[in-house]
Amino acid sequence: MEATEQFSSKLLEWYQTHARSLPWRGHPDPYAVWISEIMLQQTRVETVIPYFLRWMKRFPGIKELAESSEQDVLNAWEGLGYYSRARSILKAAKMVVEIHNGVLPQTRVELQQLPGLGRYTAAAISSIAFGKDEVVLDGNVKRVLSRCFNIDVPIDTSDGEKALWQKAENLLPAGQAGDYNQAVMDLGAMICTPRSPVCEKCPVAGICTAKELGLQEKLPVISEKKPIPHYLVAAAVIWRDGKVLIARRPSQGLLGGLWEFPGGKVEAGESLEEALRREIVEEMAAEIRVGQELGIYKHAYTHFRVTLHAFHAELTGEEPIALDASEIRWVEPVNLGDYPMGKIDRRISNDLCK
Repeated sequence: MEATEQFSSKLLEWYQTHARSLPWRGHPDPYAVWISEIMLQQTRVETVIPYFLRWMKRFPGIKELAESSEQDVLNAWEGLGYYSRARSILKAAKMVVEIHNGVLPQTRVELQQLPGLGRYTAAAISSIAFGKDEVVLDGNVKRVLSRCFNIDVPIDTSDGEKALWQKAENLLPAGQAGDYNQAVMDLGAMICTPRSPVCEKCPVAGICTAKELGLQEKLPVISEKKPIPHYLVAAAVIWRDGKVLIARRPSQGLLGGLWEFPGGKVEAGESLEEALRREIVEEMAAEIRVGQELGIYKHAYTHFRVTLHAFHAELTGEEPIALDASEIRWVEPVNLGDYPMGKIDRRISNDLCK
């Protein structure tokens, strides 16, 4: 038996007894597979499970999701990050209702026509939910294949992607794509981990080149990362009659559709207070008096990090208007939980309610 056949057969045999028990596996509705696959993009399984369970109670089907507002969807998604995923899910649900009579299409090609579904996610849904012979390639799969077959091309380059897709397609056992794809992903998550893989428990250890050559910690190869930029940011908690002012970000872009306390980046040579006054003028044509600092909040996004200083403030002039924001609103602090926010703004809102 060739190594490719051994790999698939040993992996499928292992999966029969070691598959993870996950709430979307064996679910009768392909909708559940779709939602889980989107949530699992760049997010750990342990984090996703409670979100998935709450989501399915709140939006039990595509029709219910399609009839929901963006704010409802963002509220349910808050804390998972990468909020464009949530907005894309809502757009896709509306398209499925309008174009496909509320029934999720089965083929990878059709699925890729929906917002938020690239080659990997569409293939995962098509194979797991509908049994189609489609191969997947996520971070776990890349790591497993790179180690087992000694693929030393950087996996985050076009050449690396091409080599991995080709290898993955050659390994796919016809008629068993759903189980096989989940088996490879489980192996990467449970055994062939990024650090200290548990090779003694690996079902394909006997044909793994990395184990034979002692290259487990050196594979997969990843291109050298550029330094992550850091930004200093100031935000204002503007008070009036016991309420605070929040602004809703435009639907497109980072944290799109979420609510925030107004502010922005500190420019070179500015103090925090100067930057904050300038930002409020630019964002909402208003002037403020900056008061006591509320707190300092740090957060790392995918491509940058921020340190945000939040200040209490009050208006000193005209009523603010929404220039950069899609809308602004005065809200009592106890009601801020009704407005979906990013992690830093939610921490600020929580501190206001202490």
